[in-house]
Amino acid sequence: MASDWIVPAPSDDWALFLDVDGTLIDIAPTPDSVRVSPGLPQLLDRLCTRFGGSLALISGRPIAVLDELFRPFRFPAAGIHGVERRDVQGRMHYSGLTAEALDPARIELRRFVERHPGLLLEDKGRSLAIHFRQIPHLERQVQAFGQTLLASLPPQIQVQPGHFVIEIKSAAANKRTAIEQFMQEPPFAGRVPVFLGDDVTDRDGFQYVEQEGGHALFVGPSPESGRGWLPNPGAVREWLRSLLQ
Repeated sequence: MASDWIVPAPSDDWALFLDVDGTLIDIAPTPDSVRVSPGLPQLLDRLCTRFGGSLALISGRPIAVLDELFRPFRFPAAGIHGVERRDVQGRMHYSGLTAEALDPARIELRRFVERHPGLLLEDKGRSLAIHFRQIPHLERQVQAFGQTLLASLPPQIQVQPGHFVIEIKSAAANKRTAIEQFMQEPPFAGRVPVFLGDDVTDRDGFQYVEQEGGHALFVGPSPESGRGWLPNPGAVREWLRSLLQ
């Protein structure tokens, strides 16, 4: 029920930062099987206009995949948890390691996935993710393998946990750094940051926008103390539509 939501009163000086999976769109069994609700790309485009161009997608997905999901629109975006970023002028920025630097990890991850049917390796180029949503009982084994692998990799690499996934990526960037970089550039600079997310990978972004006097909205089954809350992506989409009224 909309009456149960915990949301701030809208303001014209907002800058919107939106996670994608689990926030704008519903989680699916595999990354490739997600569905974008009809009208969502157009809604985001209208919101971008509503807030003076100050809207960016902040996702674990690569930016090229975000463009496919929300075509024909190409929004300012941070992909791979901030490792890549496209600013409002369309310029690309990269942080941390190249895809080639992950080749040793790529080989080991492929071998591990081949030994465990049901695991899914998502190769994003500059990061590598193992999804265990279809076989959640392997969570401890997957996490243990990730930590063992980490010990043999350069110190610039981290293992980042998420919902039914671990990701091997550069430690040089995260969603906090991505939002912070956007907030230093026009048209975001000087606005009030508002970040919506659903995963542990969003918490550093939450902390940053709260530190800057903005609003963090958690998307999930139950509220988190002291934060805004929407129960699911359907509610997120409804709330975003209300901002245009």
